[in-house]
Amino acid sequence: SNPTNGEFICPSSGKPCSCAESKVHNCESSSGDATSGDHGPVSHSEIDGTLYNERELIFPPELVQRNDLPLKLHGFGGIRWYRPLKLEALLDLKSLYPNAKLVVGNTEVGIEINFKNAKYPILISVTHVHELNAMNIKENGLEIGSSVRLSKLQQVLIKVIAERDIHETSSCRAIYEQLKWFAGKQVKNVASVGGNICTASPISDLNPLWMATRTEFRIVGSKGNIRTVLAKDFFLGYRKVDLSQGEILLSIFLPWSRRFEFVKEYKQSHRREDDIA
Repeated sequence: SNPTNGEFICPSSGKPCSCAESKVHNCESSSGDATSGDHGPVSHSEIDGTLYNERELIFPPELVQRNDLPLKLHGFGGIRWYRPLKLEALLDLKSLYPNAKLVVGNTEVGIEINFKNAKYPILISVTHVHELNAMNIKENGLEIGSSVRLSKLQQVLIKVIAERDIHETSSCRAIYEQLKWFAGKQVKNVASVGGNICTASPISDLNPLWMATRTEFRIVGSKGNIRTVLAKDFFLGYRKVDLSQGEILLSIFLPWSRRFEFVKEYKQSHRREDDIA
């Protein structure tokens, strides 16, 4: 895009910013000739780069055909790390290790280990469990797997807002707007919806919205029993949630807004981006 219109995308956060706008205006007010003086080329090359643009390199077929495998790794100090691929395997591990920590983006557990000296001998990565990564647009609402990344949720919300009736998407618009100011792009690419919920942080940007929108949480036990809890009843206290040993958050169901039902997000912080509520 033309840099004179003041529209810049920050390479760090992926959001609009104006930090370079003054520099552009200063450059425009100086020499108008972009090829004179300090703006001239600093070197010359005989290589014609267009010769290499005829055909892009193909994506390695070996990686396309590669199948994911369940992993079991041993780390320093007796730490064990598992990566199951199926919900059944995950429930078996949770039954065997009821106190194991589930990890997706490691944005919370990693901080506890590295900076708070927390000890978690068993870690289970749920990034590749298909049932936890599913998203389904249903007639009465949106079903979100607990391992769905926040950036993926943003993409689906954009589609839902564009396709559904406006009165049905009041909740979706509020959550989408809140996600715009939620952490940075890199964090949202790895952090999961379920991880943010189960952390039960008192400064969570999203949990108040789940409670306000009549959202339901589906919880599955190690024996496969599924129960449903309203978001407003799921949070029991400071970092305490309605999850027993061996239970995990399976999915989140966000119902469509009803007619004359309006949801509006609000976040107050010292700075606009990358700040706690």
